[in-house]
Amino acid sequence: MSSSASRVVNGGISFWYADDGLPAPREPLPGDASADVVVVGGGYTGLWTAYYLKKAAPSLRVTVLEQKFCGYGASGRNGGWLYNGIAGRDRYAELHGKEAAVRLQQAMNDTVDEVVRVAADEGIDADIHRGGVLEVAYTPAQLARLKAFHAHELTFGEKDRELYGAKETAERIRVADAVGSTWTPHGARLHPVKLVKGLAAAVEALGVTIHEQTPVTEIRPRHAVTPYGTVRAPYVLRCTEGFTANLKGQKRTWLPMNSSMIATEPLTDAQWAEIGWEGRETLGDMAHAYMYAQRTADGRIALGGRGVPYRFGSRTDNDGRTQQATVDALYGILVRLFPSLTGVQVSHAWSGVLGVPRDWCATVTLDRSTGLGWAGGYVGSGVATTNLAARTLRDLVRQDSGQAGGTELTALPWVGHEVRKWEPEPFRWIGVHGMYATYRTADRRERTTHSQESSRLARIADRVAGRH
Repeated sequence: MSSSASRVVNGGISFWYADDGLPAPREPLPGDASADVVVVGGGYTGLWTAYYLKKAAPSLRVTVLEQKFCGYGASGRNGGWLYNGIAGRDRYAELHGKEAAVRLQQAMNDTVDEVVRVAADEGIDADIHRGGVLEVAYTPAQLARLKAFHAHELTFGEKDRELYGAKETAERIRVADAVGSTWTPHGARLHPVKLVKGLAAAVEALGVTIHEQTPVTEIRPRHAVTPYGTVRAPYVLRCTEGFTANLKGQKRTWLPMNSSMIATEPLTDAQWAEIGWEGRETLGDMAHAYMYAQRTADGRIALGGRGVPYRFGSRTDNDGRTQQATVDALYGILVRLFPSLTGVQVSHAWSGVLGVPRDWCATVTLDRSTGLGWAGGYVGSGVATTNLAARTLRDLVRQDSGQAGGTELTALPWVGHEVRKWEPEPFRWIGVHGMYATYRTADRRERTTHSQESSRLARIADRVAGRH
């Protein structure tokens, strides 16, 4: 086993920062201030929101407040999957009708193009490679789910999605025992930190004020309160995703779900020849406790999944340090997918939190009576969804302030969606840990029984989770 603790850089925010370096800190808030819009959170959601607001109305005074530095949270730690998935789409189809959900899906397909376009326009080199998304099945039950998933996606208008058998799958990526896969062109691999750094620089160049090292402790109408002073603005937009529970009164709003990753040392040409992966697709599977991976620009495999899924009391980590058992488990997934890599060295391990609403639905909202807005709850699909959320927040602010009317984005079904809070402790800790233990057990049973039926345990866990 080559994920030994002695040789792994564990934490340090993420491999992406080890690769690109930590940013020079921006100045904290110097005291009380005012703005037209104050954005709380300097990740993708906050930065994209500031970007689009300033582009639409250059005279607008926009201030971003970030507790550490831009990209400290999930925006600097994710798997680099720019793809068209959105949390809650099927739920929105139930609530608002299939046509509304199809419009939401089309907006997500277009969002992949939009991120690539803006990165090019702004000169942001984020190692973007448009290879699409390949999701594989390697048990009979996974194959049945994959075929159902593929057919379901086609009903939401994704006519360019393709279904592959074992041979066609191996021609793309040689995953051990893969019996089928589904591929969509609406996806790209990228370097998360290069994107967030470039976006922060573009936002500043437009005239947005960014204060880092400035934790917001409370948000209330027209006020963002920090230890260094209060920023007053007609609009206060909460873009804090997995760190939302740290704000006063928000402990049970979104659960900070932990996700962990490893990165290998760069592979040799011979190792890549054995695996394939020339298309550099982002790679996922159909397990209940699923994994996600990419082939990095410098020739590594970065792979992630759930480790310790949740910390009691909605606590969040500091620097991404990851338990050795999680590193070992992720390494086990790596060599199960690619047995030829047995013995390869893991160079980095890290973790981060993502925001999970009680009904697992991403949302965008602006309360017109208070000027408070928020976006998030992406459940791991935030690299692209943040961009759509930001453009929607822009349109909601402009509509409310009388600068513009409603748009196609403000009419999407995730706008204004309300959801109940998570259960108090210890019930949410017990529930989340029990849920993922059940998913892992279901995956193990499916691998050993070879049944085409999905494990009933997974269906039970889905119901407990509120996913169905």
